[in-house]
Amino acid sequence: MPNTTTTSLEISQALESLKDRSPLGALAWLAKRFEGQIVFSTSFGLEDQIITHLIFSNNLPIRVFTLDTGRQFAETYRTWSRTLERYSSTIETYLSQAPLLEAYLNEKGPNAFYESVENRQSCCYIRKVEPLNRALQGKKLWVTGIRAAQSPNRQDMASLEWDGVHDLHKYHPLFDWSFEQSRAYVEAHRIPYNSLHDQGFVSIGCAPCTRAIEPGEDFRAGRWWWENKNQKECGLHSITQTNA
Repeated sequence: MPNTTTTSLEISQALESLKDRSPLGALAWLAKRFEGQIVFSTSFGLEDQIITHLIFSNNLPIRVFTLDTGRQFAETYRTWSRTLERYSSTIETYLSQAPLLEAYLNEKGPNAFYESVENRQSCCYIRKVEPLNRALQGKKLWVTGIRAAQSPNRQDMASLEWDGVHDLHKYHPLFDWSFEQSRAYVEAHRIPYNSLHDQGFVSIGCAPCTRAIEPGEDFRAGRWWWENKNQKECGLHSITQTNA
């Protein structure tokens, strides 16, 4: 368990070093400081595609990985393939552990996540949280595509913070960007992106749990829309995690 005062001081010092840097400059600086122990997780959304572009186009020494839940949209898999074709770089893949997933499906069936929050959180744990724990094991810095505007929960976060669950620092290079700014960057640099973004999808997860949003709806309204709006997280970025 790290010393809280020391961790806070480290983050304050790092934020001071990062404040005038572009996302690319910040990633390059962090890649050097956390050499060999920095990773980026992508789910192939708009923001993640920008960060992938910055890493691969500039040969930054940052490992890129994804969590394949087995329930993603066909459009997401096409984006994954197009990204590999564009950059000719490796995206490491983490899958659910078969015994955990088989036990869940045997007991509850394939669509039990619609029946209760507990069932949905168990599904998310098996398909996303547990694989993430393995991907982050032994790392010191985790880069994500989180933006502050994505949900009320995320507005209380900071661009660089300590993740006590995974015992590492977490950095969000596009934290202060808007969705429109992200979209414009993708278009300007001709970055491969998920075509679902053209159909009203702003936050894209597993196919059974994601829908397009209507004009004026909250950014996260399309995720787990049958649940209370304050529960719109899968556990990847929570302070505590729900086990299966």
